Amino acid sequence: MSERHPIIAITGSSGAGTTSVTRTFENIFRREGVRAAVIEGDSFHRFDRKEMKLRQAEAEKAGNEHFSHFGPENNLFGELESLFRSYTETGQGKRRKYLHDPVEAAPYGQEPGTFTPWEPLPEATDMLFYEGLHGAVVTPEVNVARYPDLLIGVVPVINLEWIQKLYRDKNVRGYSAEAVTDTILRRMPDYVHYICPQFAHTHVNFQRVPVVDTSNPFIARDIPTADESLCVIRFAKPKGIDFQYLLNMIDNSWMSRANTIVVPGGKMALAMELIFTPFIWRMMERRQRALGAL
Repeated sequence: MSERHPIIAITGSSGAGTTSVTRTFENIFRREGVRAAVIEGDSFHRFDRKEMKLRQAEAEKAGNEHFSHFGPENNLFGELESLFRSYTETGQGKRRKYLHDPVEAAPYGQEPGTFTPWEPLPEATDMLFYEGLHGAVVTPEVNVARYPDLLIGVVPVINLEWIQKLYRDKNVRGYSAEAVTDTILRRMPDYVHYICPQFAHTHVNFQRVPVVDTSNPFIARDIPTADESLCVIRFAKPKGIDFQYLLNMIDNSWMSRANTIVVPGGKMALAMELIFTPFIWRMMERRQRALGAL
C-alpha cells in the first residue's frame, strides 16, 4: 500500500461483471478529476490466442484436461506483482493491451488475440486501476493482494456467472455453446484454487443474486436483468462505513449481517458510487499530504 501511489484492484472471473464495475469507476474518476493508469488483467496472460490454443492441444495430448487461463502456468503473476510493487514505490511501471476482437485490434494494425508491445505507464498519474482475474492472487511465489489500497471482488452466484459468460462468449465473441461449456469445465480446478481464494483478501465484495430461476444456466436465453436481481455487499472491515447513510440513500435496502448490506440489483452502480467516492477522496487527500511532505 502507498499513500503517494495508491492502487485500486477489481478482481473477478470471466463473466463475473468486472467490466460493469470498471465503468462505474471511470465515471467517478472523470467526475473527480482523477488521472488513473488503467491495467487490463488479460494483458498479463502468458500466451496470445494462437499460442494458447497450441499449448492447450499439447496439454490435452499429455492428459491435462484442466489447462486454463485461471492458473499460474498461463499467467505472468510475477510480472503483475512487480508492476504493483513498482507503482507503489515509484508511480511507474509497464503495461500492454490484449486485443480481444477486430474493433480493439484495428487501431494497432494487429490480429485479434494478440498483445501490444510493453510500454511505460503515463507520467504523473494519481493512482493505478486494475481490472481482471488476479488482482488478489496469492501463491507460494507471489502475493499480489498485499499491494492494493482498495481491493474489490465481483462474485455473482455461480449459475449467473456462467449465464453471463455463455451469453457474452456466444453473442459477442462468436463461440459455440459447446466450446464455452468446455472452457467452463476445463477451468474448474483453477477456479477453485486461484479465483475463489482471492475473495478472502478483498476489502469489499459485490455478489449479484438473481431472483429468477437460473437452475440450468446452459439453456438460459438471456441474462437476468438488474431489476431481477439483488446485490449483496460485504465489507471485510466495516469500521468507518456509514450503513445508516447507505440505507437512507438506497430505497429497499437492508442489513443482512453486521458487515453486509443488500440492495436492489438496479441500485448496484449507485451503491458503488456512494461507497467508493469517499474512498477515492481520502486516497487523493492522503496523496496530496504525502507529496506535500516531500
